[in-house]
Amino acid sequence: MAYATCEDIIKRIGMNSLEPDYVNALLDDAAVIIDAYNSKASDEAKKLVSCNMVIRAVGSNDGSCIPVGATQGSVAALGYSQTWTYGNGSSGELYLSKMDKKLLGVSNKIGIYSPLEGMVVE
Repeated sequence: MAYATCEDIIKRIGMNSLEPDYVNALLDDAAVIIDAYNSKASDEAKKLVSCNMVIRAVGSNDGSCIPVGATQGSVAALGYSQTWTYGNGSSGELYLSKMDKKLLGVSNKIGIYSPLEGMVVE
């Protein structure tokens, strides 16, 4: 069950040339990934994160120079060279960014747990 619709994606990126079946399949896949992280997140968060994930995946195919989700890049001239670095996933892949994880309530937490702690008898 998808948390967003193809129309939600179109509203956010303003592209009407998207293939609805493709976008709906990506939205279904995004829902599975979101539920694997936190199925109890709010509906608003799930919708926003679904849209973010799909926009990163389809945005990388829009013909722009800079791929969606790239954190670093370089362009050269006459030597025809481009280099892009992705912080989380790769171009065209569904992935959760740090912000998406925060929205879902599963951001990185630092802590420690000792399995031997319960065995200590005083």
